[in-house]
Amino acid sequence: MLKVASLFCGCGGSDLGILGGFSYLGKEYKKLNFDIVYSIDFDPKAVETYNANFSHKAVCGDVCDADFTKIEDDIDVLVGGFPCQSFSTVNPTKDTDDARANLYKQIVRFLNEKHPQYFICENVKGLMTLKKGTIIDKIKLEFEKCGYKVDFKLVKAVEFGIPQKRERVIIVGIRNDIHKTFIYPAPVVTEKNYTPLSKVIDKLAIDNKKYYFSDKAVQGMKNAKNNMKRGLWQDLNFPCLTITSHLAKTSINSRDPVLLVDPVKEIYRRFTPREAARIQSFPDNFLFPVSEHFAYKQIGNAVPPVLMWYVMYSLQTLIESNIQEKLSSDNFLFDFYTQERKMA
Repeated sequence: MLKVASLFCGCGGSDLGILGGFSYLGKEYKKLNFDIVYSIDFDPKAVETYNANFSHKAVCGDVCDADFTKIEDDIDVLVGGFPCQSFSTVNPTKDTDDARANLYKQIVRFLNEKHPQYFICENVKGLMTLKKGTIIDKIKLEFEKCGYKVDFKLVKAVEFGIPQKRERVIIVGIRNDIHKTFIYPAPVVTEKNYTPLSKVIDKLAIDNKKYYFSDKAVQGMKNAKNNMKRGLWQDLNFPCLTITSHLAKTSINSRDPVLLVDPVKEIYRRFTPREAARIQSFPDNFLFPVSEHFAYKQIGNAVPPVLMWYVMYSLQTLIESNIQEKLSSDNFLFDFYTQERKMA
């Protein structure tokens, strides 16, 4: 088993994808050859959810204070979805050089101290576009200085059977002494057969009224200045817009995706936590033993498990090809020297 360290692990969406061994929408995502031996997150509620779902337990702590040299295992793969709020395109006024924006330097510190063979980072699309790409170029350069070949690519969740128009940057690093190139997973579905939202929404009209918007809220939306970013009800025949950690405060008078239950009576509602989790590709047996407020936040911040599974499956394929080549080389040398000895 290849040993993995997971920084900024959150509630465990990424880590579920790393391990595999789960099902989603009737498809089995087989167990992968990875073992998570160290995981850490600053949010105690996220760690509570994480530890309710995995046999290995995450540490609740500030990654900036973590002593990586005390990790007893040799780490093969580092995974770290460093916080992305500073790089989001939702708020154009945010500071792209604040403390959160610099948390990628903890990835750099880990690489310098533990020297894993591979690393994978996930972040928002804005990381590639803000300041005309200079941010990701700076981060890439710092990773390369640690002794890694680094590549990045924008990956779309909808292309991997997830009913959500989520786009994320996947950064992959391979240590310089490993002469291989990472091949990003190819899409498994095309635009003609994207998974529709109807696959994860059992019914529009549900009994629990707390998820419905009030008449006052609906009227406020109608009275507001005409804006295409208001009342963004989702067509069940298509994938959903990207959901975020803002789910707990979803407003009908904003750019948040909502559901239109009755177009005649103009009845709208928000997603339930389980519906949101399904949109993110969490299996139904993944537990959220926290209040709905924290569950929404964790779900919106998570890496879709199915998306990470495909990335890690590609990495596993690369690693197995290295092992196979080494075995072939060793067998060749063994046969060569055996033959030489016979001839002598």
